[in-house]
Amino acid sequence: MTAPTPSHARNMRLLSQSDQGGRPDGVQLMVHRGYAYVGHIFSKGFSVIDLRDPVNPRAVGFVAAPPNTWNLHLQTHDDLLLVIHNKDMFAQSDMADERAYYKGGVSHHAGGARDWSAGMAVYDIADPEKPRGIGFMKVEGMGLHRIWYTGGRWAYASALLDGFTDYILIVIDMAIPEKPILASRFWLPGMNHAAGEVPDWPQPTGRFGLHHPIVQGDIAYCAWRDACLAVVDVSDRHSPRLMNHIVWSPPFGGGTHNALPLPGRDLLVVVDETVLDHGEDGFKPIWVFDNQIKGRPKSISTFPPPKDRDYHAVGGHFGPHNIHENRPGTFQSETLIFSTWQNAGVRVHDISDPFHPVEVGACVPPPPARMVDPRPNRAAVLHSADVHVDRNGLVYATDFNAGLSVMEYLG
Repeated sequence: MTAPTPSHARNMRLLSQSDQGGRPDGVQLMVHRGYAYVGHIFSKGFSVIDLRDPVNPRAVGFVAAPPNTWNLHLQTHDDLLLVIHNKDMFAQSDMADERAYYKGGVSHHAGGARDWSAGMAVYDIADPEKPRGIGFMKVEGMGLHRIWYTGGRWAYASALLDGFTDYILIVIDMAIPEKPILASRFWLPGMNHAAGEVPDWPQPTGRFGLHHPIVQGDIAYCAWRDACLAVVDVSDRHSPRLMNHIVWSPPFGGGTHNALPLPGRDLLVVVDETVLDHGEDGFKPIWVFDNQIKGRPKSISTFPPPKDRDYHAVGGHFGPHNIHENRPGTFQSETLIFSTWQNAGVRVHDISDPFHPVEVGACVPPPPARMVDPRPNRAAVLHSADVHVDRNGLVYATDFNAGLSVMEYLG
């Protein structure tokens, strides 16, 4: 296979691309035992890609979602694959305008006929090409958005349950994988509408709900979108407790998407996701926090944005989306941070000096050959979504339309 030519590359090489069996849209991916599991945002299910020859990726499986259901996020560990079930929000007519989804409320979509599946599916992937459903945890509400699971008894997720204004934190007991159980719930004050709580958010519009947690030890670092960062003590998995809630929106843009602890250096890397075109939603950086005092992180720097061209003029979203989350069994680094910047592709930053992050690598795959995003007026440009770095240092990135890219960092 002839390697595709990237739009821009520095200290990185684009090895191959895959249209994922004709379903080139992807959000979260897990690369596990030589296979990628890719959650789709438009193709209504998830795909399995054989990556044992990274120069020649091969689509080997697709599992369809139930009707009207999203499977865009998933997690792997050993022989288990956990997949979210949530109402397909981008299939709703009023969500065609991104402002409605990212800057408005979504809980009203939980009403009416429940014609979607809400909860978490568990698959056995001992045969990696043939995921076999073995369990399901149903929830009442919109469903789950994203999970954090690295093995053991406990999984953690964001869920929009009946009675709440947006997604909250739930803890899931995985002692019996065939019968996962919702063990506890945690929310910020004002989110439990059914209990009469009244929100007091710092701005009139926005998404004040959990995107997902990353758990280190007994602390869940929760990216709470426009409510920014919540640090939660989960030492008692049946009764999570708020340690601190830090808000920087306004004056900054918010949309907090990932909060990655680097425990060996007492640092925290926090991503604010750009969600509107042409930078309309304000300053959305990747932050570095000093985390020496757990529960009291302090911001000390931000990553420099890409400067190799004017990406605002390219169209679509320009700004951070995801980072490689240092999962067990993958590439582990507390100095090199891999991130997606949507129309600016994948970037690598060196934070050896946490007060002065430096970009040391970049790869911008070519724009999509075709658009599968059904929403009107979307720009036909790159929209790099998730990034995963395997233990051998190969870099994988999904895109809303441009398929799976396999890259190599040359630093």
